[in-house]
Amino acid sequence: MKVLIVKTSSMGDVLHTLPALTDAMRAIEGIRFDWAVEENFSQIPGWHPAVERVLPVAIRRWRKNWFGSQTREERVKFKRELQLQNYDRIIDAQGLIKSAALVTRLAKGEKHGQDSRSARESFASWWYDKRHEIGKQQHAVERMRELFAKSLGYDKPETTGDYAIAGHFLSNLPADANRYLVFLHATTRDNKHWPEPRWRELIALMADSGLTIKLPWGAPHEYQRALRLAEGFDYVEVLPKMTLEQIALNLAGARAVVAVDTGLSHLTAALDRPNITLYGPTDPGLIGGYGKNQYVIRAPQGNSMSSITAESVAEQLMQVMG
Repeated sequence: MKVLIVKTSSMGDVLHTLPALTDAMRAIEGIRFDWAVEENFSQIPGWHPAVERVLPVAIRRWRKNWFGSQTREERVKFKRELQLQNYDRIIDAQGLIKSAALVTRLAKGEKHGQDSRSARESFASWWYDKRHEIGKQQHAVERMRELFAKSLGYDKPETTGDYAIAGHFLSNLPADANRYLVFLHATTRDNKHWPEPRWRELIALMADSGLTIKLPWGAPHEYQRALRLAEGFDYVEVLPKMTLEQIALNLAGARAVVAVDTGLSHLTAALDRPNITLYGPTDPGLIGGYGKNQYVIRAPQGNSMSSITAESVAEQLMQVMG
């Protein structure tokens, strides 16, 4: 059976879809997937053993200049690539009008997705041949597992979902694997940030651990923050600019990770690494870390991230590391 997945973004949403592929791979012998995904996250699907072809799409970028000549050429090329295959099933796991109209509608095959009560945007269901009711009061990973089970005709397993991507990195771990921590300090929203003084307090508390602390970054302002966090600590390493796969390798080799609410925290969970995620205003219940060795420290209701103390994080970190 050949199936197309339409799940374009965000990083967390893409990662939350992986356990559903693992369920399907174990339930249906020989099933293979193609995956339409935003170009920035196109490395992720290929880490899963059941994915055959990745189709990068650039909806976010195209919308900035929809009628420009380069955008038109890229859209025509994507459509041509998308329609090379006739699929047994197409699963729109995004549940948004833009993905349904711009990708799912164009693909060849029986189209499945969430019904109007379940999809994030109810009108997206207009483009589906088969619509499935998916319970909303469950983690995003479980919603995806239920959608795939109903779309492909098998019973959803009762066991915890398996991302099945950690093995992709096992043969190429860094030479210092298990001898360092990774601190994921960068996130997109100001109210999700843990203040820099708190990070530096935590770094200082790790001085006697014998572990290096690695600080990844993406944008220039995140690099500057990493430099400020590392200043004066000879056991802190600011990593160079990296691809998503290179960051994943570093996460896969970490003894443990401390993170704010960010896509890379979900990547850490997908790699089965011990991970402490700090939450402020967002509720981790339905979209938080899913998987093995995932821990949450949440600011008291109504309080800012600064109310989370470095001492409480350090205590949890030492417990996680045993």
